[in-house]
Amino acid sequence: MPRLVALDLPGGPAFLDALRRVLDAGDAALPLDQRLPAAGRERLVAALGPSAVLDECGEHTLTTGWPVEEDDALVVATSGTTGDPKGVVLTRDAVAASALATSARLGVDRTSDRWCCCLPLAHVGGLSVLTRSIVTGTPVEVLPGFDRDEVLATAARGATLVSLVPTTLGRLGDGAAAFRTIVLGGSAPPDGLVPNVVTTYGMTETGSGVVYDGVPLDGVEIRIGACDEIELRGPMLLRAYRDGTDPRRDGWLPTGDAGGLGGDGRLVVHGRLGDLVVSGGENVWPEQVEAVLRRHGNVADVGVGGVADPEWGERVAAYVVPTRPGSTPSLEELRELALDALGPWAAPRELVVVAELPRTAIGKLRRQDLERLPALHRVVR
Repeated sequence: MPRLVALDLPGGPAFLDALRRVLDAGDAALPLDQRLPAAGRERLVAALGPSAVLDECGEHTLTTGWPVEEDDALVVATSGTTGDPKGVVLTRDAVAASALATSARLGVDRTSDRWCCCLPLAHVGGLSVLTRSIVTGTPVEVLPGFDRDEVLATAARGATLVSLVPTTLGRLGDGAAAFRTIVLGGSAPPDGLVPNVVTTYGMTETGSGVVYDGVPLDGVEIRIGACDEIELRGPMLLRAYRDGTDPRRDGWLPTGDAGGLGGDGRLVVHGRLGDLVVSGGENVWPEQVEAVLRRHGNVADVGVGGVADPEWGERVAAYVVPTRPGSTPSLEELRELALDALGPWAAPRELVVVAELPRTAIGKLRRQDLERLPALHRVVR
């Protein structure tokens, strides 16, 4: 009977070796995020039921675990942006389908290309780099995390491909040119991307990105369902969650994201359905407003959400981290940007200056936490 083995190891060659051993033994792997406190990792283990934990001291058998199915390869905890993480079960066939389709789309040549893996391995964006390497035989160099100098050093040693999120891409700066291709996921991409960046859309339940630059990978289908919800179907989707529930409907996965297909047939993602702000009867997508407000030279980071308003139902609020103390943009400046680009309904009516924004380990904004942030300064129009 195959087991689920939790990998409680830092990023590096030892993690890759352990992942190979677990899969070669016919077992499934559950990567644990080492940045979690011990209590957090114990809670995750209790919730997802591995039969053993493999750490730097060896393998430890657990009596409370439960088995996996024969074809299961991975159990990956979701990012937990909307509640307690779930364990997404990905089969060997799904992992292989994802690796082969992404490698084909990127034109990966295992004899000349090499991956740099610098994203957290407890998240599918980082873990899928390793599984692509295992499935296709493409070399990979695994780092403990993102460090600009170390990432650029892998390029100097021959790395041609790297997966990043917008935060790490920003930190890489002009070093982005060192790679043949940068695969960008995790959250909405910023404006002004360099030509070697490929944007991806996907989630843990899809085993990594399944739409590249708006075009689905081979074998992936997209349809737009009720309320403009994006639905996906393809061979790399999850089998089920760890509790046995299957979120698919007739093979289609409802993503919880709203979007549409442009005139060129490419997917356009508006944002999470639950994030939609309805102000004065008009729909406002926070990610679109954020992209516009980032153009202001004094905005280092920004999150947008809806706040209850007696007149408008909800008013658009912008939570801004200024580039430096004393450089805060005015509410009117931000409103003007949004007015020109999106329309009056999208213009913020509240500015909240904050020290930092709440983000997950891979840079996703925890939008539900914005209203709880301590304000350094607040202006309401």
